[in-house]
Amino acid sequence: MPSKNFDRIMEGLGEVAEIVEGKARPARTYSAPADIDVKAIRLREGLSQDAFAAKYGFAASTLRQWEQGRRRPEASARILLKVIERHPEAVRDALAAA
Repeated sequence: MPSKNFDRIMEGLGEVAEIVEGKARPARTYSAPADIDVKAIRLREGLSQDAFAAKYGFAASTLRQWEQGRRRPEASARILLKVIERHPEAVRDALAAA
């Protein structure tokens, strides 16, 4: 059994090497959502701006800028917000383990 796992891992590493070398394309690619309704996500959590920001590691002032449309979240923040929207418990678990 362990040799089967090793073989599968080595096969996967070979695929990664081919992708990095430009010899193959990844099977899946993902991109950040273009737009995200930060306020709706926060309200679904039932939190104030300050509480939401503190809970998920955002600066409260940045959160206010996003909600008021003065700034747009960077791609990484949009991805995190999408995960919070769909699976807030996963983010809470990950942050609690940190």
